[in-house]
Amino acid sequence: MFAWLPHYILPWNALFMGFAAVIWFYLTPSKETLQTLHWTWIAFILLRNAALVFLFCGALELRLYIRRAQGNRFKFNGLFPADKKSDVVMFKSQNIDNILRSFGTGVPIWTAYEVGMLYAWAHGFGPWTTFEAHPWALIALLAIIPLFQKAHFFCIHRLIHTPFLYKWVHSVHHNAVNPSPWSSLSMHPVEHLLYWSDILIHLVLPSHPLLMLHHLQVTGTGAVVGHIGFDKIEAGEAAIG
Repeated sequence: MFAWLPHYILPWNALFMGFAAVIWFYLTPSKETLQTLHWTWIAFILLRNAALVFLFCGALELRLYIRRAQGNRFKFNGLFPADKKSDVVMFKSQNIDNILRSFGTGVPIWTAYEVGMLYAWAHGFGPWTTFEAHPWALIALLAIIPLFQKAHFFCIHRLIHTPFLYKWVHSVHHNAVNPSPWSSLSMHPVEHLLYWSDILIHLVLPSHPLLMLHHLQVTGTGAVVGHIGFDKIEAGEAAIG
């Protein structure tokens, strides 16, 4: 357990918590603003989420797939998506298809869940609390969020691999047969709706908006980690798993 624990926190979950903290303290409207659904702050959150995905995915794509800084060392598939056209994706380009799906429905549905949760918090809908009132309960929730996300993802993933849903929904995601960072959020809209539904746990368990935002990062930005296409990212003499 003690040998495993640092890998549970570092580097990814710590990074996602850092993203969530910056978003909560600096890039989320005030509670008073959130109490009224208005297109201005909703559009701000949409653009903020889109910028985060673009910068995070784009940085990995630039280093590993455009500059090809480490060649195909540690790459699961030695080929690169841009080197081979595909008849099952839009414009025969996996990257263009994945980008359009990610920003066309992925980020908007992510944002819709976030807007709904922030609106619920602003109006006191749900068992929201504070770190001052229930510090240990919130720390425990923080610790299990990545585990819960994986359990939820397993159930959803198993569901959409049933024949009917696979054919009409999940096959869209599997069209990216050589995954890259842009593949992470490339899904059918129905899958997007199911994928982010794990966030609704914060309307059941005592929580705080900071933890809800962290959960969104684990689910949304975290999807990139499983779709980088490399087992390790070289960083100097080391390699990050």
